[in-house]
Amino acid sequence: MLTRIVLPKFVRIFSLRFPSLMNFKTRALAELRARRHVIASKYTVAGLDGFVDTIVTPVALRSGQGENFTPISTVTEFGQRILGAAGKSTNIEYYPRMDKLGGNGPIMANALLAAGTKLTYIGALGQNGVHPVFASMAEKARAVSLCAPAATTAVEFSDGKIMFGQMKSLDEITYEKIVETMGREDFHAQLAAADLIALVNWTMITHMTAIFAELAENVFPKLPPRDRIFFFDLADPEKRSAADLVDALSKIVAFEKFGRVTLGLNLKEAQQVFAALGLGISEGEDAAVLMRTAAEIRQKLGVSTVVVHPRKAAACASAEGTFCVAGPYCEQPLITTGAGDHFNAGFSVGQLLGLSPEACLTTGVCTSGHYVRTAASPSIEDLETFLANWK
Repeated sequence: MLTRIVLPKFVRIFSLRFPSLMNFKTRALAELRARRHVIASKYTVAGLDGFVDTIVTPVALRSGQGENFTPISTVTEFGQRILGAAGKSTNIEYYPRMDKLGGNGPIMANALLAAGTKLTYIGALGQNGVHPVFASMAEKARAVSLCAPAATTAVEFSDGKIMFGQMKSLDEITYEKIVETMGREDFHAQLAAADLIALVNWTMITHMTAIFAELAENVFPKLPPRDRIFFFDLADPEKRSAADLVDALSKIVAFEKFGRVTLGLNLKEAQQVFAALGLGISEGEDAAVLMRTAAEIRQKLGVSTVVVHPRKAAACASAEGTFCVAGPYCEQPLITTGAGDHFNAGFSVGQLLGLSPEACLTTGVCTSGHYVRTAASPSIEDLETFLANWK
């Protein structure tokens, strides 16, 4: 029987222990099939970061050359290895798996392109021309590079991942640099034409708050009004102060005057935002907690949509209510780096298609689910197949 939990009236609760998972999947598939043709007419402007990601596996015990080793399989085991070096030293080998396009923006953009949107990407794609890892994306989209990409070594474990980054080049990303590179009229014209504007990785781009302020105060007030979606992803704000975070959120809220703002948060980010806004402590990841967290953040900020997506589920709060769906959790993913960015892209595709909030959540978890199993971004056809085959 459907479980109902008594919470404030603005929260609609659906238990993760669904009596039939086919209900929400069947609804989402029907909506997707009815609206899939719309995606080809949609245009996105996205930015502003860019990383070259090196995916690695840490070695616990080597038995021979190449992949003949036992990996350090968990974050806990890795942490114990590090702690054991205190007062001494240690050497940890990283076995390289692949170099790939990285950064919240490029990964999300690549997934949006795979779904069929037209797109301009503005960000850290290369100092003198586009770096080879972004070449495929640049063939499908307009690519505007502002500076050299940052670099990440992504250490993947069975229970999470640790990202070691070198991101000094991102300090070059400013509103003035964008205008200098593109030209003011061109930049503003692309913003005016966009159905979706995705500005992500606030944490690592030190001038992003100033960019938000310039756009909201001086650019969008002069652009023709239209129905547009703004998507923001903070990207793990733990290393930024609570005051910086609240300031950035206040700038994000200002975009609500010019479109519909969606704030996308993974579980850790949602807990950080919840605390920074003075809402208390959000703990746990069951349906009730996820939806309450999304709803209270949305109410506090006054934005159109807040999304919270841990690994096994996703919830959102909007004017239509608060919703939660279970995800197609994968015990042995092929890749995890970029899973959250694929969720963001899938949710945004749902919004561009005009799907219900529940169906947007479903396209989000399916986009992420397809990606972690295949290391490839899904097309709309892939999403339909994934949904139809999801047991």
